[in-house]
Amino acid sequence: MTEDDADRMNRNRRHFLTVAAAVTGAVGAGFVAVPFLSSLKPSARAQALGAPVEVPLGSIQAGEMVRVLWRGKLVFVLRRSDAMIGTLGKHDDKLRDPNSQVVEQQPEYAANETRSLRPEWLVVEGSCTHLGCAPLEDFQPRPVEGWDGGFFCPCHGSKFDLAGRVFKGVPAPTNLRVPPYRFVRDDLILIGQDSGVA
Repeated sequence: MTEDDADRMNRNRRHFLTVAAAVTGAVGAGFVAVPFLSSLKPSARAQALGAPVEVPLGSIQAGEMVRVLWRGKLVFVLRRSDAMIGTLGKHDDKLRDPNSQVVEQQPEYAANETRSLRPEWLVVEGSCTHLGCAPLEDFQPRPVEGWDGGFFCPCHGSKFDLAGRVFKGVPAPTNLRVPPYRFVRDDLILIGQDSGVA
């Protein structure tokens, strides 16, 4: 064997070893990268917590309210009776933000007297805007007391009307928040998504 043949054979051997080492390294990097990249994907639980929530409306009677959880937040869905709707607007002078001018409190489509897409349905987060306590429903009107019905926070006494608007002179600074929502059908709403509002 000549010196040139031995040199060529050494070069071929080095080239083979270099390619083999590169392929082995790439495969090893792939085995390391797959679990790492998979760990960056949100878990099924995290995806479910942020997912929109469907609320069937068919069985809710006028004057009744259901509670659902969306993103770990309590949400009230109230079917207002005609009498309840009739009370809205009667006490605007007693409300801190009767025209829903604090933009962050509701989507644009809920900045109205009823704070809703459809007057019959109120959808609000069940968290007092003072310190986050869950307000209680107090839908029984008491005309002697000047109460037309609404929500009462048991922690510090904040009061909200049947549209979730806060009264003056209470600790809560703003109205109850309206989450994004839409009607999928007349008897079904989707909380957490408002694209394609019906």
